[in-house]
Amino acid sequence: MKKRAFSVFFAIMLVVSTLSVGAKNESQTDKLIKSMSLREKVEQMMLVSYRVWKEIPETGVNSDEEIPSVNVTELNEEIRADLMGHDYGGVLLFGENLVDAEQTLRLVSDIQNTNLEGGGLPLLVTVDQEGGNVARISFGTSGIGNMALAATGDPSNAKEMAEIYGKEMGLLGINTDFAPVVDVNNNPNNPIIGIRSFSDSPKMVAEYGISYIEGLHETGTIATLKHFPGHGNTDTDSHTGFPLIDSTYEELKEFELIPFQKTIDAGADMVMTAHIQYPQIEKETYTSISTGEQVYLPATMSHTIITDILRKDMGFEGVVVSDALDMAAITGNFSYEDVLVKTINAGVNLLILPPVFDTEGFRHLDEMVETAVKLAEDGTIDEHMIDDSVRRILTLKEKYGLLDITDFSVTEDKILEAEEGVGNSINREVAWNIANKALTVVKNENKAFPVSLRSKEKALILFADSCASRIGTGELAKKELVNKGIITDESQVIVMKNDKENKEECLSAVKEADHCILVYRTYNDACLDPGTDDGFSSAVFDEIIALQHEAGKTVVVISCGLPYDAARFTDADAIVLAYNSSPMKEIPNESGEGSAYAPNLAAALVSCFGGGEALGTLPVSIPEINEDYQITDKILYEGGK
Repeated sequence: MKKRAFSVFFAIMLVVSTLSVGAKNESQTDKLIKSMSLREKVEQMMLVSYRVWKEIPETGVNSDEEIPSVNVTELNEEIRADLMGHDYGGVLLFGENLVDAEQTLRLVSDIQNTNLEGGGLPLLVTVDQEGGNVARISFGTSGIGNMALAATGDPSNAKEMAEIYGKEMGLLGINTDFAPVVDVNNNPNNPIIGIRSFSDSPKMVAEYGISYIEGLHETGTIATLKHFPGHGNTDTDSHTGFPLIDSTYEELKEFELIPFQKTIDAGADMVMTAHIQYPQIEKETYTSISTGEQVYLPATMSHTIITDILRKDMGFEGVVVSDALDMAAITGNFSYEDVLVKTINAGVNLLILPPVFDTEGFRHLDEMVETAVKLAEDGTIDEHMIDDSVRRILTLKEKYGLLDITDFSVTEDKILEAEEGVGNSINREVAWNIANKALTVVKNENKAFPVSLRSKEKALILFADSCASRIGTGELAKKELVNKGIITDESQVIVMKNDKENKEECLSAVKEADHCILVYRTYNDACLDPGTDDGFSSAVFDEIIALQHEAGKTVVVISCGLPYDAARFTDADAIVLAYNSSPMKEIPNESGEGSAYAPNLAAALVSCFGGGEALGTLPVSIPEINEDYQITDKILYEGGK
């Protein structure tokens, strides 16, 4: 259990509150650190998550039997006891934790107050609310995503969007955003960053990253740069593999580190590390626990990268947080003891621990705490690094006023404010308008865009299998077209999806339609290849484009994911880039209420019929695709145009 009494914590708060602002800033953190045991310091460096909960029967389960789980939307007794028994630095929330405004506000309040009741310090409550396709608050304003923001050509849009995210998080009691991504997406084959990046230009990433941070800071939200020193040039996802970038330090300084340096200089308080090997920079190797092969220490465990480069060379004074330590790059290669030793000694201050799913997870958490304490006591972990980490964490909490809060209770007014403010129609309208500014027409021949739909004519919107879950967006677009008076009857627009069984049905619908709009989503390079499960719809689209041209008709292709498929459908008459989309299970009602969605695709569909302006410019260069459907080094569409 926690050793620092709850009354002592409040006594310190009372004494400190009588001091001047300058003295408080100097003494509050110092006094707290002096009152903490080594165990409490170690726990303050830990960020925990309770994503789902598995109830294991007392009789146990068979190895092949699936254990049912429920989303953690309120605290159970086991989680409550864990919070009261430890002095964690923060918690990480996921989409599974967040149902609606009232539930989220009550959950966050309960987490904070339970932690305080056990004698803990107020927590950093964190979430990945980047916007676009990484927006954990499903009922909030998801926005349009970073690459789309850069396509608007105006960094103030990034600030406005981030300010909306920050305000909505603040209404829910969430104080820390794991955003913005300031990775430079200089590898089109990157499987994990892509449209989460602003651009393939370091200068543009820096410019929009700074504006994004300003927007969060306007709302008192802690911003987090990720993923240091850069995840944009990988062809492996560190969630599932162990990426390696063979760049030298000098090469990084001339490219990937530019946006990190500029956003650090602009006042970023937190930086998240990348689980990536940089053998030209970090030479130390480790015998992988799963393969027995030698691997290089990733940036997360590299003293050279975290302390020498980020701290000393780049002057970062804030909190360094690891990326999640349950990702395959870590768990597949390193023992948890060595993860603790090498990460802490490298200079990482806050560790995102594996999520707790059951009572066994609590046992493992306690084991990690005990191990870290023992390793610090015997000198294997440098205790000075622990003290430095805790000082940085508490300084950050103090800066944002968290240490002065003694009650996180929910009031009816707070609930009402959250319900009215999170995901409200005004914020969603802002996102819609910015989405229109981002839409980029890279090709428009034969006056194909926008479609001129005359009376009694019909248009077909056909979704590729890769974006079949987005088909509801087509129905939303139809409603918008009626509301705008562009069409008088929704039956003028037919919405279909392609799958492996209905090719002939799709071709028949194309022949019957006067106009054809094809919607494609590329999320990896396999989507470009018609011979793969991810890309088979591209062959159908090729055939449709040829059929339309034979009939003297035009085709518009909308790209609603990675923009690199603009080079896949070069025979289309018009190509529109939306840079993002999201599944739509239900169409928002007339007042805009309902599950949040990225408005990019809906705005693109409406603009195809003249219902919006496509004003964007390319934030990345689009390379050509060869006859084997591989991305080449030759540029087809140059960024910035």
